[in-house]
Amino acid sequence: GFDKCYSIIYNDTQRWALMKPNETIVRFDAFLAKRKASFEGIAIGGSPLVMLGIVVRETRDCDIIDPEIPASILNLAKTFAEKERANGEDLRDDWFNNGPASMGKNLPEGWRGRITLIFKGRSLTLHCLGREDLLKTKLQGLCDRGTDIDDCIAMKPTKTELKNAISWLEQQDGNPDWPKHVREVLEDFAKKLGYEL
Repeated sequence: GFDKCYSIIYNDTQRWALMKPNETIVRFDAFLAKRKASFEGIAIGGSPLVMLGIVVRETRDCDIIDPEIPASILNLAKTFAEKERANGEDLRDDWFNNGPASMGKNLPEGWRGRITLIFKGRSLTLHCLGREDLLKTKLQGLCDRGTDIDDCIAMKPTKTELKNAISWLEQQDGNPDWPKHVREVLEDFAKKLGYEL
């Protein structure tokens, strides 16, 4: 997929530019600090996995599920992206975004109480979902789009974690065939990990 490509050139269309989350976030924190701006939010997707050291790869963006990013911070993120590109980095204007915010209402109950701190800078603080909640969102991607397989493997879920994810995953689509599909995907995935569900 796109995440495995390291040489995509930025242009004004919807092509994906890729970033190194740890390095980009540190520079963005310094950029915000210089401008006396600050932001605290909860990230989801690939960036947290990189920042937690679970995977080593570049990502398209940093998805913030909560709160809504203020216009002032979005504007600064765009200005930062322009500055990064001028310095030879590959970064989209909308690299820092609320793209997955709608997922918030479907996350496992009590997820806010399980968030984990992944970055604390001078002006930027980022949390991510707790491990099992993050795993469930990645497994949803695996069931829904057939993507995220590498991330799911890298998270090394236990048999118990996979079993615990089933009932939540089964509720994520109204298609009557969806629960059966979820079980088939997870059973196949468990075999890749070396065990039976």
